Amino acid sequence: MSTPRVKEILSWYASENPGVKANLARLMNHGRLAGTGRFVILPVDQGFEHGPARSFAPNPAGYDPRYHIELAIEAGCNAYAAPLGFLEAVASDHAGDIPLILKLNNSDSLSKGLEPCSAVTGSVEDALRLGCAAIGYTIYPGSDARNEQFEALGELILEAKAVGLPTVVWAYPRGAGLNREGETAVDVVAYAAHLAAQLGAHIIKVKPPKAHLEQKEAAAAFEKAGIAVATLADRVREVVRSAFNGRRIVIFSGGEAKGTEEVLKEVAEIAAGGGFGSIMGRNAFQRPRADGLALLRAVMEIHAKA
Repeated sequence: MSTPRVKEILSWYASENPGVKANLARLMNHGRLAGTGRFVILPVDQGFEHGPARSFAPNPAGYDPRYHIELAIEAGCNAYAAPLGFLEAVASDHAGDIPLILKLNNSDSLSKGLEPCSAVTGSVEDALRLGCAAIGYTIYPGSDARNEQFEALGELILEAKAVGLPTVVWAYPRGAGLNREGETAVDVVAYAAHLAAQLGAHIIKVKPPKAHLEQKEAAAAFEKAGIAVATLADRVREVVRSAFNGRRIVIFSGGEAKGTEEVLKEVAEIAAGGGFGSIMGRNAFQRPRADGLALLRAVMEIHAKA
C-alpha cells in the first residue's frame, strides 16, 4: 500500500492512466527509500556516451553489465537505468528484483559536431519486453537540433503512456547557443526543467545548477524578483519550483567523479533545497564495490532524513 506521500505525488499526475501511475508508484515503493517520495537511481549509460575505458577502467568490474544491476539491487536503489544492450544482458536473470528504466536514446563521444543530438537506440516495445517500469530520453535544450528532439520525445511519451509507462527525461542544456558555463547556469537549468515538464516528463533529471546567470533577460528577472542563488540549496529550490511549482519529480545527477565528502555535501544541499533525489552513476560504479555501496547508502540516508 502506498504511503500518504506517494499518494500525494501521484495526485499531481491526475491526467495519467492507471498504468502510468502504477509504475510511478512502483518506482517510489522500491528500495531503501520506499514510501518517502525520494529517489536514488543508478544510471549506467556512460559506456555508450563516453566509451568503455573512460567509464569502467577505474573499476574494471564495471565492464560486466551484471556488476551494475547487482550494485543497484544490493544498495537498495529505487531503479536501475541503462541502454538496451546493458538491460538485455541482465533483465532475465534479475526479473522483478529492481525496477528498470530503458534509456531510449544515446550518443557517442566520437563525433565532434557542435550540435548534440542523440540517436534513438531502443523502443517502447523493448521496454515492455524487458519488464521496465519507465523509459528514459535525453533532450539538449540549446542545441540547434532541439526541435527534432522535442518532437521525437513527444511521440515516445504518447506511445509509452498508451501502454502504462512513465518517462524520465534527462534535460541537459548543451549546444552552440551555450558556452560551458551556461550549460549549468541556474537560469538555464531551471528553464530546461520547465521545458521537460511542459513536454510531458514524469521525472526530470538535471545537473546541479551553478550560481551563474547566463541569459541577460533571465538575470534581470531573477534580480527583480529577488530570487536567491547564493547556495546550491537556493538554486535547487528554484529549479524545482520551475517544474510546475514542485509538482513534477526533479532529481539531480551526480556529475563527474569526485571525492566522497564533496559528493555528500552536494547531496545534502540538494535535499535541503527540496530536490526529490539523486541519480548517480560514475561516483558509485567507478569505486570499489564496497565503497560504491557505502556511498549510495549514505546518499539514501541524507534523502531519507530530508
